[in-house]
Amino acid sequence: QVQLVESGGGLVQAGGSLRLSCAASGITFGNYNMNWYRQAPGKQRELVAVISGGGTTTYEDSAKGRFTISRDNARNTVYLQMNSLKPEDTAVYYCNAEHPRIGRWNYWGQGTQVTVSS
Repeated sequence: QVQLVESGGGLVQAGGSLRLSCAASGITFGNYNMNWYRQAPGKQRELVAVISGGGTTTYEDSAKGRFTISRDNARNTVYLQMNSLKPEDTAVYYCNAEHPRIGRWNYWGQGTQVTVSS
């Protein structure tokens, strides 16, 4: 059974930082691209950051320079370090595991709330 468990969300003032974690089980972690998505109220879910099994990263434009995605394959965990947070970063953040070649091997965590106050 595949499980992705996020943690690290919370309430922070604008300009502050948070680090999200996502612990995976039930998959061969190093074979998966790991992604962070977010969904704000009334908006579509959007991709924030991606890290491949080999460590290549990509970011959505608003995350560039502020967020850093990383992974520890020995711990089956992916992280999202978020700095210089803005109120518009307020959303539920979801961890996603995506196999690069087998589309149906795509799994989601339950989400963690991030709220940034102004």
